[in-house]
Amino acid sequence: MNRLYLFMVSLSIVGMCSCDVRRHDKVMDDTRQQTELALQDSTAVQVIDSVFNFGTIAEGEKVAFNFRFKNTGAKPLVVTNASASCGCTVPEKPEKPVLPGETSYIKVVFDSKGKPGHQEKAVFVNANVKPGFPTLKLMGEVTQKSKE
Repeated sequence: MNRLYLFMVSLSIVGMCSCDVRRHDKVMDDTRQQTELALQDSTAVQVIDSVFNFGTIAEGEKVAFNFRFKNTGAKPLVVTNASASCGCTVPEKPEKPVLPGETSYIKVVFDSKGKPGHQEKAVFVNANVKPGFPTLKLMGEVTQKSKE
C-alpha cells in the first residue's frame, strides 16, 4: 500500500512540474511584438501577381510560384503570417520588412501528389497593410497518374 501511495505522489509531482503550459519562448515574444508594431504602423500594398494558373501537370509534380507585391506606402511592410487553404500548399513569407518602394514576394509550393482534377488553392497573408492583403490564388488541372 505504501508503494502505491508513493508512486501516486511521485506521479502527481512529476505531472505538476511538467505541465507548465505557458510559453517562455523568445521567438513567440518577438513575433508578438513585431505584430503589434506592424498593426500600429500600417502601410499600403500593390499586389503584382494575385492569381497563378499553372495549367496542366501530372499528379505528383510540384509547382512553385512567387506572388510579387510592392510596398506602396510610407512605412515598412511586415508580413506576419502566410497560410494556405490546404496542407498540400506551402507559402513562405519574407522574413525581413519590405521597405517603402521595394518589391518582394510570397513563395508558394503546391504538391499535386494525391490531388487529381481541378485544383484551386488560396493563400492568406497577414501584414500591416490597409486595406488588407488580398487572397492569393493558385489554380490548374492535375492529370491522374496512370495505373501500371
